[in-house]
Amino acid sequence: MTVDPVEVVIEFLRSAPGLAPGSVTGDHVGHQAGQPMIYVEHSGGFRMVRDRMDRADIDISVYHEDRKGAVDLAYLCREALLEELPGRVVAGAEVLDVEEISSPRYEPDSTSRAHMYSGEVALFYTLA
Repeated sequence: MTVDPVEVVIEFLRSAPGLAPGSVTGDHVGHQAGQPMIYVEHSGGFRMVRDRMDRADIDISVYHEDRKGAVDLAYLCREALLEELPGRVVAGAEVLDVEEISSPRYEPDSTSRAHMYSGEVALFYTLA
């Protein structure tokens, strides 16, 4: 399939209520330590059904100036991905299901020591 699963998740989260405009991204370009950021990264996956369905593992890393803000944003993203994304058509993909691989966990950034929570989901999708 030719759909980028990172773009699917980014486009969906950018429309989710409660997330600051410009905070959802697929890179760290221009990010300042302490500034809220939701970083979406493809961490793996595989073809489930030839020419029909893929599974993409997506890591979501949420940065914030304080720990409470980071965990609140992380669980807001988790809820939106697990409860609102399945069944939607986004960025050329029909999202069939989303399963949690790991719930958000505290992992302060090793360089800046910024507060960061990271979780991972599996996205099951087909072409729309």
